[in-house]
Amino acid sequence: MGHAIEVAGLSKSFGATTAVQDLSFTVDEGRITGFLGPNGAGKTTTLRMLLGLVRPTGGTATVLGVPYARLDDPIRSVGALLDAGALHPGRSGRNHMRAYARAAGIGDERVEELLALVGLTEAADRRAGGYSLGMRQRLGLATALLGDPKVLVLDEPANGLDPQGIRWLRDFLRHLAAQGRAILVSSHGLAEVSQMADDVVVIDRGRSIAQSSLAELMASAGGGMRVRGPDTAKLGDLLRAEGASVTGDGEIVVGDRTGEQIGRLVAQHGIVISELAPVGATLEEVFLRLTQADPGDTPT
Repeated sequence: MGHAIEVAGLSKSFGATTAVQDLSFTVDEGRITGFLGPNGAGKTTTLRMLLGLVRPTGGTATVLGVPYARLDDPIRSVGALLDAGALHPGRSGRNHMRAYARAAGIGDERVEELLALVGLTEAADRRAGGYSLGMRQRLGLATALLGDPKVLVLDEPANGLDPQGIRWLRDFLRHLAAQGRAILVSSHGLAEVSQMADDVVVIDRGRSIAQSSLAELMASAGGGMRVRGPDTAKLGDLLRAEGASVTGDGEIVVGDRTGEQIGRLVAQHGIVISELAPVGATLEEVFLRLTQADPGDTPT
């Protein structure tokens, strides 16, 4: 796997207001990265700089190794959904997609394939202006996928989706990531991110305050990693021999190792386990602790 997105020292000021300051993070191929932060943290500005819509004051943002403006074939490299309302209300969903497809030299068969994939075939001839927010989100996602891109950048893609739609989105994005795509998802649904993301980037006041795998973040901020299974006693002995903090026997809790580190040891020694999971804090609790936000604040 490689870094499909690289943000390095990225900054943006609007007059006397600094929206993003010295922000750095990466998004890897084949993984979903959740992009989290309180209101006004600078997430939307960051995504717009990444996509060449806003000029940075300093630093760089690259996709597949180059700035967005220098991509040879942007629609086949990056698919983006920043605003589900960015459509002509008088056009049908099908014609909305056909307009984008023809501009990019993509055939109508791809349009039909994607309409079916996102569950909009039956509604495709209705005016998009009459779509619900959830339907507009599906249409926007289908449009982002027209060029079969390697990278997806999505801003609040679950907005307006009902519980069934949210589950569909989670499974759909996991399927796309399994194909090797890099997916960056800005979201305020912390519970949903905790079930979807492989990695998490948390920013506050324009600065990066955390970037790690989700499991590592939860373990470091919570009570460690819980391991269950028939070989946990053997695993506990191996971890203690390496100097790890281990409590328990039939079920052990490892306080100072990430899930990835424990997984490597499991694989190396052929150990059988039935569960490897973070203990303690929820993602919402970790988020509030990192950003020192008020519990009434809404992360977006």
